[in-house]
Amino acid sequence: MNVSIPNSIAARDKAFALHPFVDPLANIEPMVITHGKGVRVFDEEGRSYIDAVAGLWCASLGFDNERLARAAYEQMRKLPFYHAFTGKTNQPLVDLSERLVQLAPSPMSKVFLANSGSEANDTAIKLIWYYNNALKRPEKKKIIGRLRGYHGITLATASVTGQVINHTSFDLPLARFHHVQTPVFYHNGMPGESEEDYASRCAKELDDLIVAEGPDTVAAMFMEPIMGGGGVIVPPHTYYEKIQAVLRRHDVLVVADEVICGFGRTGSYWGSQTVGIEPDILTCAKALSAAFLPISAVLIGQKIVDAVAEETHAIGTFGHGFTYSGHPVPAAVALETLKIYDEENIISRAAETGQFLQAELKRRLAGHPLVGDVRGAGLIAGVEIVADKAERRNFAPADKIGPTLVRLCEANGVILRSCPNDTIALSPPLIINRAETTEIIDRMESGLDLIHATLRSGKPAMAAA
Repeated sequence: MNVSIPNSIAARDKAFALHPFVDPLANIEPMVITHGKGVRVFDEEGRSYIDAVAGLWCASLGFDNERLARAAYEQMRKLPFYHAFTGKTNQPLVDLSERLVQLAPSPMSKVFLANSGSEANDTAIKLIWYYNNALKRPEKKKIIGRLRGYHGITLATASVTGQVINHTSFDLPLARFHHVQTPVFYHNGMPGESEEDYASRCAKELDDLIVAEGPDTVAAMFMEPIMGGGGVIVPPHTYYEKIQAVLRRHDVLVVADEVICGFGRTGSYWGSQTVGIEPDILTCAKALSAAFLPISAVLIGQKIVDAVAEETHAIGTFGHGFTYSGHPVPAAVALETLKIYDEENIISRAAETGQFLQAELKRRLAGHPLVGDVRGAGLIAGVEIVADKAERRNFAPADKIGPTLVRLCEANGVILRSCPNDTIALSPPLIINRAETTEIIDRMESGLDLIHATLRSGKPAMAAA
C-alpha cells in the first residue's frame, strides 16, 4: 500500500491520528507542542503559552522537572519493567502503596495500582460488584453518579459519567447506572432557597432514587469532591454531609474520585478534606505522578478488602489486573512526586496562590457584563459566561462563546478550557506564581471585553476571534 506522507507534523497528524474530543471533519489545525518550561509550553514556531489547565488538570509540577526525569531514568536502568501478577512485586510498587495508605484522608487498607483515572474507577466498580457478591448480595450492584460528573471513558466509567457527549452513539450508559442532579446552586437553587435548603433537596432526591430502586439493589455513589470537566461545580454548603448520611443509612458505598482534586488542587492534600467526604474507596491519578508517566491508584477500605479476600480465596485467584499495574518506572516517578510535594511545600504554596487566584477572579471578573458566576477552591476555578446575568441565562451552544474566549486567550499566550454552559476552567500547575496567575486573568479579561464589544456591535461572538 503506497501512502503519500505529508511533510509537516500537523499535516501528518491530520492524516494519521484520531484524537479524543475533536470533530475529525472540522478541519481543525493541530497545535504541535514541542517542549515545556515551568508552567509554559511552546509550539513548533516557538510561541509560548501559559497552560492554565495544566494539560488535562494534571501537570501539577509544570512541564520540566529534573528530579522526576532522573527518577524515571534511574529506575529504567535498574528495573525497566516487571508485572504484579501471581505474587510478583517490586520496591517502587510497595513503597508507593504504603505511602498512599499513610496519606489517605480516611482509613484505607490496601492499594491497587493502574494506569489512568478511567482504569482506577473501572477497577473500583468491579471491586464494588465483587464485594457485594462476596456478601451474598447479588442484586446490590447499581451505581449512582451525577449529571455533568466525569469519572472516565471505559464502558463502565463512561456510564457513571453524566455527560451526554460521552454517551451519544456509544450505546451508553449501561444498565445499573443512574444519575442525580448536578449540585450547582447557581442554576438549580430556587428563589429564596438557601444553600443548606438546596443541599437538603439534593439529599432527598438521592434518598428517593435509592428507595425507588430498592436499597438492596444500590451499591455505591461516585463523587468528585469538586466536579471538574462538568464545569468546576462546587456543591453547596452541607451537601456532602447530607448526601453521605443518606448513603450510610442505605449501606451504599462512598467513592471519592480524586483524579483531579487529589494532591493539593483544592487547597488541601485531598479534595475530600476540603469538602468533607469520608470515602470507602478513593481513586486518584493525574497529579500522582505530576503527569510525567501514566499511573493511577485505588485506595480500598478494610471491610471491602476483607470481603474481597474471602471471595478470592473461595474462587482461587483474584481475576483482575493490567499488564502495567504497579509498573516500577511510573511508581518510582510517583514516589518522587510525593517527595517533592513534601520537601518543597508544594501543597501549602499552592493553597496560598489558590487564595490569590480565587480572590482576583472574583475582584476582576465577577462584575463583568458577561460573567454570571465565579467559583472554585484552591487552584481550580470556573468562570461561567452568561447571556443574561439577572436571569442566569446561558448563551446557546451554537454561539460558541466559551470556545471563542479560549481561542482569543490562546492567541495571546494562555491555554484555557471551555466546559459545559460556557464555563471557562482553570487548573494551572501547582507551581504557578502570582505574576503568572495575573497574566492569565489579564488575558481572560481582555478576551471577555472583546467578545462583549463584538456582541454589542451586532456581530456574532465568533467574529471576535
